[in-house]
Amino acid sequence: MTEFTRRNLMETSVAAALGASVTGVASGEEGDDDTALAPSVEGTIERFATTALGAEVTGPFVTGSGTLIFSLQHPSRRNPAPFNKGGIGYVKGHDFGDGDDFDELSIPTTEEEQGRVRVGEGEYELLAQEGDNIGDNEALGMPETPDGLGVDELAGSRYFDLGFTPDMNQFVPTDEDGTEGYLFTNFETSPGNVTRMPISRDEDGAWSADLENTLNLANTEELRRLGGTRINCYGDLSPWGTPVSAEEEYAHTRVSLTATVSDMLDAETGVGRRGGAHFWNRPNPTEIQEAVDDYYGDESWYIQGYWALGGVELLAYYLGTDPVDQADGSLENTRTPLREGYPNRYRTGYIVDFRDPEAETPQPMKYYVCGRAAWEAPDFQEDRRTVYLSSDGDNKGFYKFVADEEIPSYDDPMDVEGTLYAAKVANQEAAAANPPGEVSLEVDWLALSRASNREVASWIAEYDGITQVDYLESHADTDWREDLEAALEEADREVVENGNQDYISDEEIAEWGELWSEDPESTVADRGRDDLRRVPFLETRAAAKEIGATVEFRKSEGIDSVEGAGPGDYIYVGISEVNDGMSDDAGDVQMDRVDGGLVYRAEIEEDYDVSTLEPVIVGPDATDPADVADDALLNVDNVYVMDDGRVLCCEDADQFGRSYPNDCLYVYTPGEHEGGNEKGEDDGESGENGADADREDGSAEGSENEEDAKNEEDAE
Repeated sequence: MTEFTRRNLMETSVAAALGASVTGVASGEEGDDDTALAPSVEGTIERFATTALGAEVTGPFVTGSGTLIFSLQHPSRRNPAPFNKGGIGYVKGHDFGDGDDFDELSIPTTEEEQGRVRVGEGEYELLAQEGDNIGDNEALGMPETPDGLGVDELAGSRYFDLGFTPDMNQFVPTDEDGTEGYLFTNFETSPGNVTRMPISRDEDGAWSADLENTLNLANTEELRRLGGTRINCYGDLSPWGTPVSAEEEYAHTRVSLTATVSDMLDAETGVGRRGGAHFWNRPNPTEIQEAVDDYYGDESWYIQGYWALGGVELLAYYLGTDPVDQADGSLENTRTPLREGYPNRYRTGYIVDFRDPEAETPQPMKYYVCGRAAWEAPDFQEDRRTVYLSSDGDNKGFYKFVADEEIPSYDDPMDVEGTLYAAKVANQEAAAANPPGEVSLEVDWLALSRASNREVASWIAEYDGITQVDYLESHADTDWREDLEAALEEADREVVENGNQDYISDEEIAEWGELWSEDPESTVADRGRDDLRRVPFLETRAAAKEIGATVEFRKSEGIDSVEGAGPGDYIYVGISEVNDGMSDDAGDVQMDRVDGGLVYRAEIEEDYDVSTLEPVIVGPDATDPADVADDALLNVDNVYVMDDGRVLCCEDADQFGRSYPNDCLYVYTPGEHEGGNEKGEDDGESGENGADADREDGSAEGSENEEDAKNEEDAE
């Protein structure tokens, strides 16, 4: 088994975070080990924007009137104001209509250019920023306790500074011409948040925000009753007009990287393989990596997802748990266990639909039937039954859910019922023998299980009430009240060896996998083993691994198709990095490395199935010099398909050979435009545009974990 030490993993991520795309094919310096066709593009790309130093480009959305909205996520605090705070903005002075031309933006060469947001046409204007005062005297993006205290004032490990990381933007118009409406924005923190902000456009094309009537939806009882959210990343606008948020729950990983649950059972130990999910209810859970390093020394390994346990205690306080050890005001986390009101691990990691978005308070509901993962984004199809789902991180799967009936046709969304599938790449030999830019991945879909939303919710509820005290009392002989440190080490070692017995066990997952392998059809449909039928919905990645689905994708990021897409149109999928599980010598995908990542497209078939992932943009290798990397799409993140078929491609990039440190937004014009959909029209043209995890994150005051969280997220 490969040893995934923390040092090795971080070295890998530094070598693995390049992503690029240029017009045509380029190569690095003579004599390097460039992968063939890395970089290359089927079509053209042009740089439209560069973001401020330290920030990602996130949340692209184009309104019906053509205005581009995107977020300024975690910029460097050293940037000049206003680009030193997280923010939500739009491009004034350029509308993305059908084939609208623009002058490609130059690379940022000066300190002034690198410290702000630049666009190729018009100006980037901020609508709202981190810390802005909104309705009820709240701060934009800030979750509060039921008593109205901002959770940033409480002690606990952080998952970024709260309010600093706006991501998804989805606009719901409230007038016919699309110049007024509600902008829904994700905040990628723990506790998570989604804001609803009224915005409007005047006759001169300027948009303004009504901050007084803006809502932090996290602070509504409707969302709190669901257990809140965590790490709200990208999302979608459903065909029935509702904004949909994805919970990127990195802490769902039971086994690290390529390991399976069966590997641990066969070895009779979890040493070297145990993932971060098992330590959810550990006192001060983010400390587990340091503890394991101390316990096991040279045998220590990287506990995948442990860092995403940051913010779990804050989630508990947000839900109403009484804080512990807050007196000294240091905001340092402690090992004092929370005795009650601890968050149920199985209540986060889902797709969240905000029904009735124009109501006084939108009604959130979670699609438990879509499974639980580090969801980057869903893509809801026009049949209103099929949802494709990308899961971010290392060694992750690609999934779809198909409802029995149209989802909005169910009177009660808890009655939504259907089947959850995981993808399996079927042409391993071709993928191993050819450059990634030449190989389309052929995909089969393995049916994991079927259930209704109500059934999965009932299974989740069985794990309510589990606390940090249970972690100690379930796994240690020493009474923690007498010797907390001894009890904690005993519990840690027991959980490493045999798993966390407070939740679904390794044995249950393995038994489900064996039954599935013997008779998949009966296992998927069987109503008699709810104790096992819950496994694929609550432990989606572990279950998919057990039955041989392709859980090898390395940072599967944005996924999107054009509004109104139907058979013959395309779904676009961004893979931020092609390395690690995608480029090793095992499994279904054994490709040459392309650390710059790539973009696939999949043609929608008659039944809204997809079976082929075709590469259309391939990034460069980490060794490629500035004359290649400077004009290339680097580590694609969010993707957004505009009405004319062009694709906005956003970066979350490490820099490698680039001569500048900023992330960019590119416009991709497909070379073959069959999937371009001006509501189904095929113009056969490529468009008019295009002629031929160490980074500065702007770590904020009082947030020791922010830079580590970003580096670990890239490592994931």
